[in-house]
Amino acid sequence: MSRRLQSWRGLFGALVVLALLWLAGFAWFLRLAERPPPPPARADAIVALTGGAGRVEAALRLLAEGRARIALVSGVGGAAEFAALARRAGVDPALGARVTLGRAALTTRGNAAETAAWVRANDAHSLLVVTASYHMPRALAELARAMPGVALHPVPVAADASWRLLAGEYVKFLAAELGLTAFGLHAALRGGQAP
Repeated sequence: MSRRLQSWRGLFGALVVLALLWLAGFAWFLRLAERPPPPPARADAIVALTGGAGRVEAALRLLAEGRARIALVSGVGGAAEFAALARRAGVDPALGARVTLGRAALTTRGNAAETAAWVRANDAHSLLVVTASYHMPRALAELARAMPGVALHPVPVAADASWRLLAGEYVKFLAAELGLTAFGLHAALRGGQAP
């Protein structure tokens, strides 16, 4: 057998092993996203990471139910106002006195930086995290890195996701777990300011 053929076989074998490892990790990721532990009855605060249907509404309903004293809606875009968000969620607009609309975050890493600053300012030690189920593992990875010592409790919102979206989210999750998202942090916040 020629050396070239041996090299190709070795490369093919390594690629097969990597593909199998990726698939096993992806299966674990899907299980993690679908079956988080139940959240506690109450936490110090709630954060909703914007970017998908139902996230803000779910967080505001949790706040209205008394599950926390305050809430942050991180990554609010444009000129969105609380009254419109409250109307969509079917909650009392007076709840706005306990809600901060964070407008700086553009990415999940930016959400983590914005949330960490808000948590410190509000002396919160436990947090209900509301985002799409497929986004939750990456969100928790970024939040945990930004806020060591803060208890994070996932409250996933069911969301339709294609296999392509799930695979892409898994790759982003791996990057977050490895700390690779830090390299793009300067672009994570509006205005280009790194925390």
